[in-house]
Amino acid sequence: MDIPSKYEPNTVENHWYDYWMQHKYFYSEPDEREPYTIVIPPPNVTGVLHMGHMLNNTLQDVLIRRARLLGKNACWVPGTDHASIATEAKVVAKLKEQGIHKTDISREEFLKHAWDWTHNYGGVILEQLKKLGCSCDWKRTAFTMNDNMSDSVIKVFVDLFNKGLIYRGYRMVNWDPEAQTTLSDEEVVYEERQGLLYYLSYPIEGSEEKVTIATTRPETILGDTAICINPKDERYGHLRGKKAIVPICNRAIPIIEDAYVDLEFGTGCLKVTPAHDVNDQALGAKHNLEVIDIFNADASLNSYGLHYEGKDRFLVRKEIVKELEEKGFLVKTENYVNKVGTSERTRAVIEPRLSDQWFLKMEELVKPALNAVLETGEVKFFPKKFENLYRNWMENIRDWNISRQLWWGQQIPAYYFGDGQNDFVVAENIDDALKLAREKSNDPNLTLADLRQDEDVVDTWFSSWLWPITVFNGILEPDNKDITYYYPTSDLVTAPDIIFFWVARMIISGYEYREEPPFKNVYFTGIVRDKQRRKMSKSLGNSPDALKLIEEYGADGVRVGLLLSSAAGNDLLFDENLCQQGKNFTNKIWNALRLVKGWEVSDDLPQPEASKLGIAWYKAKFNQILSEIDDHFGKYRISDALMAIYKLVWDDFCSWLLEISKPAYQQPIDKATFDSIIHLFEQNLKLLHPFMPFLSEEVWQHISERNPQQALIIAQWPKMEEEVDQGLIQGFNFASEVISGIRTIRKEKNIPMKESLELSVLNQEKVSDAWDVIIQKLANVSKVAYVDNGLEGALTFRVKSNEYFVPIGGAIDIDAEIKKIQDELNYTKGFLQSVQKKLSNERFVNNAPEQVVAIEKKKAADAEAKIETLEKSLASLE
Repeated sequence: MDIPSKYEPNTVENHWYDYWMQHKYFYSEPDEREPYTIVIPPPNVTGVLHMGHMLNNTLQDVLIRRARLLGKNACWVPGTDHASIATEAKVVAKLKEQGIHKTDISREEFLKHAWDWTHNYGGVILEQLKKLGCSCDWKRTAFTMNDNMSDSVIKVFVDLFNKGLIYRGYRMVNWDPEAQTTLSDEEVVYEERQGLLYYLSYPIEGSEEKVTIATTRPETILGDTAICINPKDERYGHLRGKKAIVPICNRAIPIIEDAYVDLEFGTGCLKVTPAHDVNDQALGAKHNLEVIDIFNADASLNSYGLHYEGKDRFLVRKEIVKELEEKGFLVKTENYVNKVGTSERTRAVIEPRLSDQWFLKMEELVKPALNAVLETGEVKFFPKKFENLYRNWMENIRDWNISRQLWWGQQIPAYYFGDGQNDFVVAENIDDALKLAREKSNDPNLTLADLRQDEDVVDTWFSSWLWPITVFNGILEPDNKDITYYYPTSDLVTAPDIIFFWVARMIISGYEYREEPPFKNVYFTGIVRDKQRRKMSKSLGNSPDALKLIEEYGADGVRVGLLLSSAAGNDLLFDENLCQQGKNFTNKIWNALRLVKGWEVSDDLPQPEASKLGIAWYKAKFNQILSEIDDHFGKYRISDALMAIYKLVWDDFCSWLLEISKPAYQQPIDKATFDSIIHLFEQNLKLLHPFMPFLSEEVWQHISERNPQQALIIAQWPKMEEEVDQGLIQGFNFASEVISGIRTIRKEKNIPMKESLELSVLNQEKVSDAWDVIIQKLANVSKVAYVDNGLEGALTFRVKSNEYFVPIGGAIDIDAEIKKIQDELNYTKGFLQSVQKKLSNERFVNNAPEQVVAIEKKKAADAEAKIETLEKSLASLE
């Protein structure tokens, strides 16, 4: 098989992905093997591949491919989330381009457009994941709006309602005026913003007196229904029982007293707007105040906004401040920094709004999930530090607002049949609802036409919290073969920013519906940031095009580049140079293949001692690194595992073993050495495969003709063949330092490699001479002599207490070398003097940390040893 001179990732990647798909290596069915299961964190159906997806899915693929090599039945379930808010916004925008407004068409027509959009544009990201090499079981691709998943969501809603855990309540909720839907607390992102504190004066009814309040939202004064003072505030005691007049609208409102008011904030007087602030709403309920909602759904002002009706809230803020100033109500303004709640999806500033919504009681549901992570360890977090974040949220959890004012999603299965507050039933379908409605109303004549289904849909997260169960149809068929075999899944790989939205809720639903957790381990990735530590985003323009990176550096190069700097739970500072480093690694391995396959093999040659010893060393080194890699995987230190493989292959295999083993120029290699090199190369490829699937499969198939049953993707992960021989590893480490010492002399003295040198050794370390054959080959040393005294007229270097002498003869300019050594000697003596001065300072020695003092002492010892060597070199030259 001809091996191209260059590795061409685009051609190779397409070929092998098609090959893997053709032979169904990703496909999984329950069998007698141990299952290893991952469910993909479903990206939004509207999404396209970005750097966060690249990192997250590369990590999942690494784990899945390794599990496959370990002989497990690896099943990676892909899919997408219908993303109610994001998708509906896309469809609304598309309709708007066609001159169609959402309110102009029926729900059924809108949903047809939404499905058309989803079929045409949705799921692009799954195709893009294939470019990255993701080995998902594509036959299992799921979508949160598929019939079985939607039916599962409805079944769970009904079940939780019947258990008394879902209820309808009139509550203050987070309202997204752009998406025009409620949001859960977790979907609100608080941002620090510079604003103003406005001091406004309210006239006191029947007097010339005024009272001043401070507010950040002057536009909401039109919804004020009281002024509140602290009963202990002597400044305002005389106002008890009086009324204030709201500026502009001239409405009289009571002055009430409540200890809630902070005496120190602002003026100590608080305007109360029950419809537009959660704390004001509580005050209003306590004091039985009127509730005046001044906003429309899009946050423009309604008729209560008087002459501002129809105008946006922020425009009104500017205009009303001007009017207040003109009419003498604005006392002053101050700069003020406060936290503003914004929508996680649309970035719009949220509005607190009183509304009838559906809620899920969480207090009891969370207990098994809390216990699983913090007590029993049934679910383990990596890194462990995220347990505290989890604990804090779970122990302070609030009821979950699960209704959304959208059309795209699972419609809430509540059916209304009358005008009363409780004239509704909850059922899985309208026929069941009719039976329940007839029973509840005692009206046997009710018909389907009398029922109207709730307009809202459930929160997207209310479908995705069931994801590990519903992808195996475990709600509708709780005993089917897939759910009983694959569940609980093995690992979840996700970002920590959805620990509340998704991770915690999946654990909750797992215990509620399977009485066990949905996964055993959660591996939290870091967030991908640029070199300035900014989170990568389209809006900042700092996120590279993921597919262009793959095109330029190859999928394997990008995977390596991402993972080399991706410690679990720590943010990744992405630098495109890392992808170049990954590409360089692919080229290094490719060139190693070309070198090895270019050797002519002879059956008649004996195996050289250098090759025999080098191979024995590499086997020991391989076993040592294999043990480290397995340990790293066990602790989800995936980046560390890759780095260990990277160094093993680049340094130990390519830079050392191949140099030790390769035959002389245009000479054949002995078969024993060649076979061992091929075996070790193949072992390396098995370790590399989870990280670099395309390159490793291509090299594997070039090494030998393989049938589909012999593909690397289904090979066997290496096992420890024997105990690690530390003597071999230590012996080679010592020999490699000797070789480096000789190479340094060659480099500094411009002695070409083809010119052989002699080496004399003062063997204080009693090092075995077995390694001399490797030193001789790799440093082109013709003879190694063991001596009792130093050698005159030679350059020297040390490895530990051993001293090595290289006779230089006419190879260098003696006078120039003497001057160079003398200069280095003078510098080193000066350096030693400065260190000794520091060590003779009692204040430093007594006060500095013990470790710092130890470092200075080592510097002194190293300098003394270097001076001794330089002086000997100088003496021998002189």
